[in-house]
Amino acid sequence: MIIALLLALASSAFAADGDIVDVASKNGSFGTLVAAVGAAGLAETLQSEGPFTVFAPTDEAFAALPEGTVADLLKPENKGKLTAILTYHVVAGKVMAADVKPGAVPSVEGDTIDITIQDGKVMVDGATVVLADVKAPNGVIHVIDQVIMPEAKPVAAPPPPKVMNIVNVASGAGSFGTLLAAADAAGLVETLSGAGPLTVFAPTDEAFAALGATVDELLKPENKAKLASILTYHVVAGKVMAADLASGKVATVQGSDLKVKVKNGTVTLNKSATVVSADIDATNGVIHVIDAVLLP
Repeated sequence: MIIALLLALASSAFAADGDIVDVASKNGSFGTLVAAVGAAGLAETLQSEGPFTVFAPTDEAFAALPEGTVADLLKPENKGKLTAILTYHVVAGKVMAADVKPGAVPSVEGDTIDITIQDGKVMVDGATVVLADVKAPNGVIHVIDQVIMPEAKPVAAPPPPKVMNIVNVASGAGSFGTLLAAADAAGLVETLSGAGPLTVFAPTDEAFAALGATVDELLKPENKAKLASILTYHVVAGKVMAADLASGKVATVQGSDLKVKVKNGTVTLNKSATVVSADIDATNGVIHVIDAVLLP
């Protein structure tokens, strides 16, 4: 390629002693690039063994950016963005002009840069290589007439939040395995996952364990109705927060009333169960944890 050969010959005008940073610094046409490399903390990397191929924009290329862009990029708070732009100009390995082929080439930044060759000109993401094969001991520099920018990566939309209804919340807590198994056996999972709102006084696994063999008996298919009656006795229609509980009777979904006593900040139900944790919020209601199973 005649033009590539001429460019390679022209590169002899550059100082070739030292690493990539030294070569760029001694040339005098890359003051902005060298300053940017320093601000991004990349000098040591580009002075390492490499090898690297750097598509180096001239000072004029940086000056062509919108007014204030370079000054803004050089600010400490924009170090990450500046690093991404600079490493987008770097390819791992030493790729001489004669070895350049059209196509997508991965940059050190992570995105690929698009190489095209037309009428003897090498284009890098639309920027033209105006001087090729400027050699350094740890790589090679190809001078380009524009600053190339990595494409703005689309920010993935966060996954929709999981609907944390009463069943989801209880399941995630890890302390209500028996309650959930009983709700399933009684055919109440769909109800407790519905729109509600509902207030559930939820016995812990330890509370059910205190019933002994009674639990196994209740979980039998023939006792489904009895189990459903017990579970719905723990449910009140509406979302009743702890601050709204008062001594007296509260109607349950089962039909019978719960006797509530509030004294010195402690809530007791039917004189047998105590609320040990209150106001566990869910999308369709609220859970109050109790330490005993309530029996209608």
